[in-house]
Amino acid sequence: METREENIIRTDYAEVMQKSYIDYAMSVIISRALPDVRDGLKPVQRRTLYDMYELGIRYDRPYRKCARIVGDTMGKYHPHGDSSIYEALVVMAQDFKKGRVLVDGHGNFGSIEGDGAAAMRYTEARLEKLTQEVFLGDLDKDVVDFMPNFDETEKEPSVLPVKIPNLLVNGAEGIAVGMATSIPPHNLGEVIDAVKAFIKNKDISVKGLMRYLKGPDFPTGGIVVNQDELLSIYETGTGKIRIRGKVETEKLKGGKQLLVITEIPYTMLGANIAKFQNDVAALIETRKTTDIVDISNQSSKEGIRIVLELKKDADVENLKNLLYKKTRLEDTFGVNMLAVADGRPETLSLKQVIEYHVDFLFDFTNRKFRTLLGREQEKKEVQEGLIKAVDVIDLIIEILRGSKSREQAKECLVNGVTEGIRFKTKTSERQAAKLCFTEKQATAILEMRLYRLIGLEIDALQADYAETVKNISVYENLLGSYEAMSGYLIKELDQIKKEYASKRKTVLENAEEVVLEEKPEEETEVVCLMDRFGYLKTIDAAVYERNRETADAENRYVFTCMSTDRIGIFTDEGKLHLIKVKDIPLVKVKDKGIPVDNLSYYDSSRERILLAAPMSEITSQSLLFVTAQSMCKQVDGMEFVSSRKTIASTKLAEGDRLVYVGFVTEMEQVVLQTRAGFFLRFLLKEVSSMKKTSVGVRGMNLGKEDSVEYAYLLAADKDFSIERKGKPFSLTSLRLTGRGGKGTKPR
Repeated sequence: METREENIIRTDYAEVMQKSYIDYAMSVIISRALPDVRDGLKPVQRRTLYDMYELGIRYDRPYRKCARIVGDTMGKYHPHGDSSIYEALVVMAQDFKKGRVLVDGHGNFGSIEGDGAAAMRYTEARLEKLTQEVFLGDLDKDVVDFMPNFDETEKEPSVLPVKIPNLLVNGAEGIAVGMATSIPPHNLGEVIDAVKAFIKNKDISVKGLMRYLKGPDFPTGGIVVNQDELLSIYETGTGKIRIRGKVETEKLKGGKQLLVITEIPYTMLGANIAKFQNDVAALIETRKTTDIVDISNQSSKEGIRIVLELKKDADVENLKNLLYKKTRLEDTFGVNMLAVADGRPETLSLKQVIEYHVDFLFDFTNRKFRTLLGREQEKKEVQEGLIKAVDVIDLIIEILRGSKSREQAKECLVNGVTEGIRFKTKTSERQAAKLCFTEKQATAILEMRLYRLIGLEIDALQADYAETVKNISVYENLLGSYEAMSGYLIKELDQIKKEYASKRKTVLENAEEVVLEEKPEEETEVVCLMDRFGYLKTIDAAVYERNRETADAENRYVFTCMSTDRIGIFTDEGKLHLIKVKDIPLVKVKDKGIPVDNLSYYDSSRERILLAAPMSEITSQSLLFVTAQSMCKQVDGMEFVSSRKTIASTKLAEGDRLVYVGFVTEMEQVVLQTRAGFFLRFLLKEVSSMKKTSVGVRGMNLGKEDSVEYAYLLAADKDFSIERKGKPFSLTSLRLTGRGGKGTKPR
């Protein structure tokens, strides 16, 4: 038995990984994520449209289930997930995402507010007339190259013969590996005018093209407010387009007004509409504006209608500016005109996109007319043979009757071979020997039906021949003259524009940058409440007075503060979290509020709140800090002035934590209580005033494994009792000693 030696190839692992990753990246870029500059389609879109064309799902025929289309596309051309194919099909049918829809969808294909399409088993689709005639119309004329599908059982077009720059008309979005494309949609009529201008003058500049193609035309309308920057964007292929929604004012009885948003920025599609409403609600809650009474989304099939009800005498212009500045009512669309050109990804200018498309247009139109010319020449050959045959029809009938087989008759018609054929006369035989029809002509003669010998049919044959000769002349002229071909294409583009163009939806203008005149914040007195679960809320001071008993009973911290103040929250990890009062929702007494975690860097899973108070109170007093290891200090409240959201309130030794933070005003004594039940009472003045960065002084001599559990501040002339072992226990009954002692353990 012959053995074969293995040939082991040693390769650097880094090289293998690099090559594999580059191969993968190029596969994603070329075969999945980026559109082709020629037809403006990604492979999944191209394959889906071609499959619908092959299945005969035309615009003038009944709809077919999307599940059938998706399954057929996946089985024949696109061996990837069915969800990606269906998603591509859905997007091509959504008129709020595409400049021109390519698929006519029947059923629930989603909404502008982000609702998803129904499952593919419920929805139906067919080709749009535009798609069938402008994208797929000439596929039967050998206009593009076909390539084998993934398993080489079918053929699919490498590109569709699209007669308009679909990359501009419908735009594109896609994320590849290391690159992404983002091209806005444009107005079909303007794009066609720009293409015609380029065909007439290939030296035209981008500025010249923009006399026809003014700028993007989003299906959601809106206003582009940086028109002067568009030239730079179209010259480089990159930049940012600023879009605003369209806002109208409606007046109601009683002096009230409505601010109605009738068009939204293209970037606000889907879930961002709900986010816009939440952002407006947040402006109201945080009191950034008091002019808005209510917000409602009254959008329907007729269009977008988001209504903001305003207070009487509201400053409408300033409110518009606030919405533009603080919400997505003004947004940017990042342009990166990246597409596959000549088999490689390239960032293209407006002129380059049109140039690539026009070259492709001329190329496939030339192929189309070469195919048509070939067909007409074949037809002409056959027609000439039939006309010639009519003149000698009696001889041909004699040949047919005297022949023993079809091949024998054909041989006579083509080469004049008369052997074996019975003729009535020698004259007929001599005439037959002179026949010299072509192979195609002879085949046509043999297949000709007798009714073609009727006089009118012969006249029709002559007329068809004249038409064929005329067509050949036209096709040869088009193929031989750039001017003639240009004229033909311009005429065809005019026809497409006439039938499919629509009015521009997006307004282009130059608007000044929004200047927001922030009104000085109105200072009001509110009551801040925090329950034992760490939920914060503020209520109106008058409302608190009416519900004082309930509010005090249900909340751990209750204090009055100004709406412009901040509150400070000290935790056992030695941190101070600072929260603006205006960020805390102003709600009703029974409303729950918002967790402290959502307003600051406080982590309820690790930290425990020791004190919450307004910063105006904290900075005007001194505070006592006590740790579990009995380290004590007094700190002036001004130490905690900071613009940050979280600062360190004290320095802790390793393994130590805070157990008490309290205000020392009018307090003269301190009592420390340990876990083992020891108490130590001493004068507050024995605790030094220190910086927040210091550790402090020892307050109590702790026993082994004992730690301070809590601290109390006492006024000299007041009794203070706590509950101990289920009974009241007076702290003032403890013997007053010095700081640093072991303390006593009462019975």
